[in-house]
Amino acid sequence: MKTALVTGGAHRIGAQICRTLHRNDYHVIIHYRHSSQTAKNLANELNNIRQNSASTLPAELSNIQAVNKLCDAIKSLNLLINNASVFYPTPINELNQHDYQSIMDTNVMAPLFLSSALSDKLAQNQGCIINIVDIHSERPLKNHAIYNISKAAIAMITKTLAKELAPNVRVCGVSPGSILWPKNAAELDQVQKDKMLKKIALKKQGSAQDISDTVLFLANSTYITGQIINVDGGRTLNQ
Repeated sequence: MKTALVTGGAHRIGAQICRTLHRNDYHVIIHYRHSSQTAKNLANELNNIRQNSASTLPAELSNIQAVNKLCDAIKSLNLLINNASVFYPTPINELNQHDYQSIMDTNVMAPLFLSSALSDKLAQNQGCIINIVDIHSERPLKNHAIYNISKAAIAMITKTLAKELAPNVRVCGVSPGSILWPKNAAELDQVQKDKMLKKIALKKQGSAQDISDTVLFLANSTYITGQIINVDGGRTLNQ
C-alpha cells in the first residue's frame, strides 16, 4: 500500500484529498495543527472502511523543529501533499511582521523544508510531491498582499524542486480557483461572492472533489513534473 502525507488534512480540501487517496488504496497520514478531534474522526472513518489505512500526526508547521519531528515519524512515503495554508487579509497599509511570519512560515517555509527532509524517503519509492498553490499566485487578490506573495513563492518552489529532485521525485502543483468560500476573517459577503462568480467562465464554484481528482491524476501521471494545473472554471481567462 502506498503512503501519502496530507498537511492540513483534517478539513475542507485537505480532508477530501485524504478521502480520494484512500479510495485509491493509499494509506493516508492526516496532518493537523489544532484540529485533533476532527483529524481523529476522519482517520476513524477511513479505518472503518479499511483497517489500519489512516493515521494522524500533529505539528505546528511554522516551527522548524516540529517539521523535523513530523518527518522523523514517517518511515516510508510515496506522496507528499503540501496543502496546509494560512489565508486572511493583509491590506498593504496594515502590514506587520507578525502577519508576514504567520503566513510565510506555513505557506512557504513548511512546504520547502518538508519536501527537503522527506525527499530521500520519497526517492526510494520514485515518489511525488504535489503543492496546493492558488490562482492568486499569478493574479493577486486585493488586500491579501502577503498571501499572494506566499503563493507565488510556492509556485516557484514547485518548479525549482522539480529540477532539484529529478529524476527520482516528481513535483507538481494544483492551483485552485473559487472552490470553497473562505471563513472567519476572510469571509466574503454575498455581493463579493456574486462578483467573483461572474468572473468565472463556467459561472459556478468548483468543489473540493475537483481538486482531489486533479491531485490523484498528477500522482498517477509518472511523466509529468514541474507543472501546475489551474482548476478554476476558467477564472484566469478573464484579464
